[in-house]
Amino acid sequence: MEAHVLGFPRIGAGRELKKALENFWKGTGHQDELIRTAKTLKERNWKIQRDQGLSMVAVGDFSLYDQMLDTAFMLGMIPQRFGAAEEADLSTYFRMARGDATANLPAMEMTKWFDTNYHYLVPEFTPQTIIRRSTGKLIEETCHALSLGFRPKPVLIGPLTFTSLAKELNGADRWRFLDDIVRVYCTLLVDLAPLCDWIQIDEPILCTDLPGMAREAFVPALRRLKEAATGSQLLLATYFGALGDNLPLALESGCDGLHLDLVRGAAQLNTVLDILPETMVLSAGLVNGRNVWKNDLRHSKQRLDFLAQRLGEGRVMAASSCSLLHVPVDLWLEKNIDPTIREWLAFAVQKCRETATLAKIAGGCHEPLLRENDAQLAARRSDSRTLRPEVRSRVAGVTEAMQSRTSIFPQRKKKQAAWLKLPLLPTTTIGSFPQTAEIRSIRRQFAAGAMPEARYKAFIRRQIRQVVEEQEKLGLDVLVHGEPERNDMVEYFGQHLEGFYFTENGWVQSYGSRCVKPPIIYGDVARPAPITIDWIRYAQSLTTKPVKGMLTGPVTILCWSFVRDDLSRAEVCQQIALAMRDEVLDLEKARVGIIQIDEAALREGMPLRRREVEAYLRWAVDCFRLTAAGVGDETQIHTHMCYSEFNSIIPWITAMDADVISIEASRSDMKLLRAFQRFDYPNDIGPGIYDIHSPRVPSVAEMVALIRQALAVVPAQRLWINPDCGLKTRQWPETLAALRNLVEAAGLVRSDMVVNSARAD
Repeated sequence: MEAHVLGFPRIGAGRELKKALENFWKGTGHQDELIRTAKTLKERNWKIQRDQGLSMVAVGDFSLYDQMLDTAFMLGMIPQRFGAAEEADLSTYFRMARGDATANLPAMEMTKWFDTNYHYLVPEFTPQTIIRRSTGKLIEETCHALSLGFRPKPVLIGPLTFTSLAKELNGADRWRFLDDIVRVYCTLLVDLAPLCDWIQIDEPILCTDLPGMAREAFVPALRRLKEAATGSQLLLATYFGALGDNLPLALESGCDGLHLDLVRGAAQLNTVLDILPETMVLSAGLVNGRNVWKNDLRHSKQRLDFLAQRLGEGRVMAASSCSLLHVPVDLWLEKNIDPTIREWLAFAVQKCRETATLAKIAGGCHEPLLRENDAQLAARRSDSRTLRPEVRSRVAGVTEAMQSRTSIFPQRKKKQAAWLKLPLLPTTTIGSFPQTAEIRSIRRQFAAGAMPEARYKAFIRRQIRQVVEEQEKLGLDVLVHGEPERNDMVEYFGQHLEGFYFTENGWVQSYGSRCVKPPIIYGDVARPAPITIDWIRYAQSLTTKPVKGMLTGPVTILCWSFVRDDLSRAEVCQQIALAMRDEVLDLEKARVGIIQIDEAALREGMPLRRREVEAYLRWAVDCFRLTAAGVGDETQIHTHMCYSEFNSIIPWITAMDADVISIEASRSDMKLLRAFQRFDYPNDIGPGIYDIHSPRVPSVAEMVALIRQALAVVPAQRLWINPDCGLKTRQWPETLAALRNLVEAAGLVRSDMVVNSARAD
């Protein structure tokens, strides 16, 4: 039986790619060094897959930044602002991803990959777009893998998924370009086919509600690809859910194999088997590519044995559910992990081994291996840390009244305005300020026990004092403490909550060189003590301006963690909400009058199918309200959301009832605000006017223009001015320059409004 994974983490076990990229961007590393690092990582990834027993290795899943960006590059889709497509090189590639501060060029838009925490670069279609094959990267990598003795399985993002996830600018029609895109894919497949047995075409868009044009175009496009790949076999890879009403499209595609996500779409199996063409192989995604728990080998083996009996062993592949991009690289890098918890986990390397093991034991008797796996799973279920009666009892006691503010927003706003006394267009930031190498080093030393607590706290206070002083100098209206004590917005809170476990090296790529280390929620969640009170209280003592308390919301903590799979996500989220509610109430008792509860991941946690969305949003919004609603009217609740398409969920965002919401709107040129305009969103809103993901500093004039665009949608009395996200990844000089421009832009617009009002009078 064939065994394969759909992709492997590319950042490196020691985050080698991150370091090489950042050295290259800073100018301390040469391009050749970056290319050598990438080559080493690709070869290492192939070797891992083969050594763990897989029969094929994924090729083309590696990227220096993002696979969607690679695909756009392959198709010659270089936005005109970055120069001629014919002259595109690595410098152009990174300018597309990160913008160009010197030339004042904004980066391509970034958004979430389906419902994961990975971000992709959004390709751009304009009327001037010309599709042409411009790189031979995949052919070169396939030949390289062959030369080293590997059996390559090239991986391509499918043309329908690529086209569906791109954006249309200046009146462009994306579907007008599909024929040319498919033509380029066909030329690539003609070259690939003689080199490999299987070629993987990723079409996760089939697990969503397809637009009509995509439905009509899918089968003809895939049949053209199959015709071009003569001599090789095409594997149509679907994941992140079930195919549902798109199943006929997959079966009519003409592909030689169909990959199913049997972790998130397990219920579809029998329906598929009843109508699967005899010419199709089934790739069974039984090893979870999105979570870290050890596979239930007995259950998975039963599935494979069943499939082999129905289809024949030669028509079944064992596989991961999706790419392993979404999990850490190697569990064995965790040298100090709790040995009990280690027995419950599997990272990418171990998932390769699990997949290969399933293929090996399918159809045979391997009872000692299965009994060992059974015992590990049973030990996890019975561990006293996974179930706490007092937590379960508290969740059971949640009432509707606990999820509602005392008064409606207009009444609260009057009370908040009375003590805040803010100007029109108040300025603030989202929370974090630059995290220097010194800050990260001091935190590491303290975490390792190499620094006394008193010295560490004194250092953090100095950092907070600097941040507050800089904000005072800039003239910001509502301040933050800068979060120097926090490594990551989810990890920090998880470290102070019971029921969470933290790895040393469990890094996962979020975008480009940005990596996160998601907590593992293995047990019932509770807050043993206050978390943020002392730092916020200290920051407030340094200024007469209001300082926001900064928290991460329960849905974001849930979505950005590896969540236990033995309890519903809704119940886990309620547990987190109650723990964070305690923190909110303690902040209010400490006389912190503005509390920001970030729900950056609310939109990304949505199911991919419309019919499942309402149930999710209902419990997700209830959990936010449970966290926030215990405060009095005078306490102002803020929230922040990232990378969100809001059109379909504005009623639910309204139901969250935050006094102020900030969103990331600068990269979309304020287009995201249209959703709030159409719905007539009633509360205050801060659309980000400064893209912090790019190193460029927007000019005052650019920010003024964005503020004016926002004012066309949001009344001045309800508009806040802020960056579009936290500033931790930026450097101090660019941060201060950008915030200086932001404050000046807000002041200019504010002054114009006063002048115009006087003239009107």
